[in-house]
Amino acid sequence: MTDNPVRRILVVDDSRAQRRILTSSLTRQGYEVIEAGTGGEALEICQTERFDLILSDWMMPGMDGLALCKAFRELSHGSYVYFILLTAKTDKGAVAQGLDVGADDFLAKPVNADELRARINAGGRVLSMTRELQDKNRLVTATLAEIRALYDSLDRDLVEARKMQQSLVREKYRDFGKAEVSLMLKPCGHVGGDLVGFFDAGRDMLAFYSIDVSGHGIASALLTARLASYLSDGSPTHNIALDVTPNGDYVCRPPEDVARDLNQLLLNDLRSEHYFTMLFGYLNLQTGAVQMAQCGHPNGVLLSDNRVRFVGEGGLPVGLIEDAQFERQHLMLAPGDRLLFYSDGFTECVDDTGTMLDEDGFARILEENSNVTNEALFDALVWDLDAFSNGRDLGDDLSCVMVTYRPERA
Repeated sequence: MTDNPVRRILVVDDSRAQRRILTSSLTRQGYEVIEAGTGGEALEICQTERFDLILSDWMMPGMDGLALCKAFRELSHGSYVYFILLTAKTDKGAVAQGLDVGADDFLAKPVNADELRARINAGGRVLSMTRELQDKNRLVTATLAEIRALYDSLDRDLVEARKMQQSLVREKYRDFGKAEVSLMLKPCGHVGGDLVGFFDAGRDMLAFYSIDVSGHGIASALLTARLASYLSDGSPTHNIALDVTPNGDYVCRPPEDVARDLNQLLLNDLRSEHYFTMLFGYLNLQTGAVQMAQCGHPNGVLLSDNRVRFVGEGGLPVGLIEDAQFERQHLMLAPGDRLLFYSDGFTECVDDTGTMLDEDGFARILEENSNVTNEALFDALVWDLDAFSNGRDLGDDLSCVMVTYRPERA
């Protein structure tokens, strides 16, 4: 009895003598037994009492055992109840009818005590498995509810994180007189690992950069936030790209030195598992001369006279190799030229066949939109990327910094 989940049994029979016989036999076996003389009485008892097993005669006046079983199954129960019908019927049609309304087993009358015990034990095994499954389902349901609550909390945090990451790009456009700078930052998820920016780098010098941190998600976004603090426009004393002169002015450091220091910082101080690619450059507002360091980032794009030319010589990413060497590259901008540093989310956009846009496709889109200026160009690029991918998720962050050289306006 210790392993049998059957404890309380409801015996339903219109024959008082039959009820007494069954109750006496079941009581001797250690069960708690409740009696009911009709189906209606049994149904009323089931409204307030809980049973593990119901043993009901089939043939009864008024509500018979079949109707009782059907009505009982329509009630709401906290756990499954095993239902045995007592019947003299042996034809298959009657058995099928009983199974259809929810009976679990059948016992021929007159009832044999040993067979009754065996059927109850069989019912106990079914109840054990059923209740174990119910317990596991409740555990799964509770666990899923906890996961859902955690997910909702994380989702809210990610929404706030996205807002904070977007705030890293405080200005999407600034006019420096002889040059204009426009920024685009479009994470593919809540948060991403792309970062673009610019800052005043001293007398007649404009600094601008595009960074792509490996991976996606919170860790990448946290690293971009840290990098933004090292290249901040609002705090030149903490800007890793600027040196202060004895008279208090700020001058820009060579771009390759900036890349080298960021590499050491990432490997030795931050000890991050992530690395990042970067294009970091300066524009001399007086001469149009550009000096830049390319660190594993996609080539820059020079848009001149509605023609596209890719500029760059590659280089190692930042944060992979301890003694990585970074080189300085040079470029001259003519009046009206636009220089773009962009993330690989553009060139790695794929169409329905899985074919990447690549540099050739990106150049075609840029040339088709070469008459569009400033931030409107970014909208046109996203529109054309969406058309190329046929509305599919782009799968990677999109970011770009565009410098337009306009010395004639000063």
